[in-house]
Amino acid sequence: MNKNYKGMVDISEKNVSKRTAVASSTIFLNKDAFKILMGEGSPKGNVLETARIAGIMAAKSTPQIIPLCHPLELSKMKVDFQVDPKNHAVHVIAEVNYQGRTGVEMEALMAVSAAALTIYDMMKWADKGMVISDIKLLKKTGGK
Repeated sequence: MNKNYKGMVDISEKNVSKRTAVASSTIFLNKDAFKILMGEGSPKGNVLETARIAGIMAAKSTPQIIPLCHPLELSKMKVDFQVDPKNHAVHVIAEVNYQGRTGVEMEALMAVSAAALTIYDMMKWADKGMVISDIKLLKKTGGK
């Protein structure tokens, strides 16, 4: 084993505090696919509501996907969408709250990633050239 490997970060000495993270991502569609998304949607069902649930599930599953993330009992998980007709885009915003010893940035980033990927999956029949971009942390509170 690599002698520099340290494993999970020891958070046992950290103070418990309210931790919040807000993240976002954007998915760009072509004009026709965006129009379909806003109108009839996908043959698979309600795209944005399915993406919302996928984002929430992804945040809760973060430790199963990202190695060395601590399993957390999330207090609040919210996924919202801002529709951008001018750019044929959907902006995904996730907010995660938790009372504990470690941050929730990865959970928020997982949520916006999974939600955008779900939109992609449900709309790929209408647009094979969609682009997911700007996955980023917008805000973090709590801890030191």
